[in-house]
Amino acid sequence: MSKPVDNAVSTVRAYIEDHREAFLDDLAAWLRIPSVSAQPDHAPDVRRSADWLAAKLAETGFPTTEVWPTAGAPAVFAEWPSGDPEAPTVLVYGHHDVQPAAREDGWDTDPFEPVVVGNRLHARGAADDKGQVFFHTLGVRAHLAATGRTAPAVNLKLLVEGEEESGSPHFRKLIEDRKERLTADAVIVSDTGMWSEDTPTVCTGMRGLADCEIELYGPDQDIHSGSFGGAVPNPATAAARLVAALHDEHARVAVPGFYDGIVELTDRERELFAELPFDEEQWLRTAKSHATFGEAGHTTLERIWARPTAEVNGIGGGYQGPGGKTIVPSSAMLKLSFRLVAGQDPDHVEKAVTAWVADQLPAGIRHEITFGAATRPCLTPLDHPALQSVVRAMGKAFEQKIRFTREGGSGPAADLQDVLDAPVLFLGISVPSDGWHAPNEKVELDLLMKGVETAAHLWGDLAESWAEAP
Repeated sequence: MSKPVDNAVSTVRAYIEDHREAFLDDLAAWLRIPSVSAQPDHAPDVRRSADWLAAKLAETGFPTTEVWPTAGAPAVFAEWPSGDPEAPTVLVYGHHDVQPAAREDGWDTDPFEPVVVGNRLHARGAADDKGQVFFHTLGVRAHLAATGRTAPAVNLKLLVEGEEESGSPHFRKLIEDRKERLTADAVIVSDTGMWSEDTPTVCTGMRGLADCEIELYGPDQDIHSGSFGGAVPNPATAAARLVAALHDEHARVAVPGFYDGIVELTDRERELFAELPFDEEQWLRTAKSHATFGEAGHTTLERIWARPTAEVNGIGGGYQGPGGKTIVPSSAMLKLSFRLVAGQDPDHVEKAVTAWVADQLPAGIRHEITFGAATRPCLTPLDHPALQSVVRAMGKAFEQKIRFTREGGSGPAADLQDVLDAPVLFLGISVPSDGWHAPNEKVELDLLMKGVETAAHLWGDLAESWAEAP
C-alpha cells in the first residue's frame, strides 16, 4: 500500500522541479504589479493584477475565469469542474491586493522588483498573499500529472479578492450576491502561516472581532474646575471608570453575557498547544513587552488563540497640551475592541456591551456608542474529515508530523463560513520571519514548493475521503 503513495510523491516532486523555474518567473511577473488596494492611485494596478491572474488561471487550465467587479477593487473567480458527479466542491480563497510599500520605508531593494537572495524571494506580496495563492496553479497541474486525470479530483473553485488589505469592505456583499456560484462543500483559505520552518502546522481557527467608539459628554463646554469641579460629572473620569470596570480581578471581561455560548477548549486541544515549541521569553521580545498578562487559568497561547478579549485601543479627553489647564472637560472618548472565539455572536456581544456602558455611566453623562463592521469567529473541529485531508497532504509534502495552531487575529474567512455554510480549512506555508506588511517581505522558496506539493496531494485525498464518509 505504501508503494503507490511513494510513486505519487515522487511524481509530484519531479513535475514541480521540472516546472519550478517557469512558475517562479510567472510569480515574479505578478509581483511586479503594485496592486495596493489602500491607495487610490493604484486602483488601475489592482485591476491589472486581477486581469493578469484571470489570464494565468485560464492558461493553467481553468475553463472558467472571470473578473468580478465590486464597489471597490475587483475579485477573480475561476472554476474547474471535476467531471465526477460525486466529487465534492472545494473553494480556495486568497487575495491579490498588497500592503503599501516604498523603498524609503526601509526596503533594501525596490519592493515591486522581485529579488532572490539565497533561497528567499523578496517582494511585496511574496508571502502575503500572491505567493500562497499562486502555488495552487502549479499544485493542480502536478495533481493532474501524478494521477493521469484531465480535470481535478474535486470541483475546484478559486475566489481571490482585491481588498483584503483594506479590510474587505465589499467582500461579504460579493459572496452574498454570488452565493450560487460560490457554493462549496469546503473552503480552503491560503492566507495564513505555519509555526516555523521546522514545525509545519495547520491552523484550525481564527478569532472574530467587534469594535466600538464611545463618546462621552458632560458640560456643554470645558468649565472651571475650581468653580464647578466636584459638583458636576466629569466625562474623563467616567471614561476612566469604564476602563477600570472592563475586567475583573482575574482579567476576565466583566461585561454581563460576554462569554455566552463560547466553545471551551478541550483537554486534547490544550495538549496540542502544549506540544508546540513555544519560547515565552522570545515571544515577549517579539511583542516588545516585558511581562505576560491575561485571563487567569490560561496559558499565553490559549489567551491569544482560544479566549475572547477586550482591549482599550484608545482613550482621551480634556486638555492634552503642555502645562496645566484646570478644567472639567466637556467630552471624552474610548475606542474598544473585542476579539471573539467560536460560539460567540458579534450581535449579542454588541448588545451586551451597549447595555453595560449605559449601566456604568452616572447621571449627567450623555454618550454615543458606534460599532464598526463585525467579523465572526471560525473554528474547524480537529476530527473534521476535510481537516484530516489537509493534514495528510501536508504530511506527504513535509514528511513529518503536522501540528495544530489557531490565529489570534481576524479575517474574512468567517464570512465564507457564514454565508456558504461550509467548513473553513487553512492551508498556508508562510513563517513569522516572512515579514508580512513589513519592509523586505519574503517567502522561503523551499516552503513555497511544499505548498505546491500539499495542494497537489490535497485534491485527491479530499475526493477519496468524501467518497468514504458515512
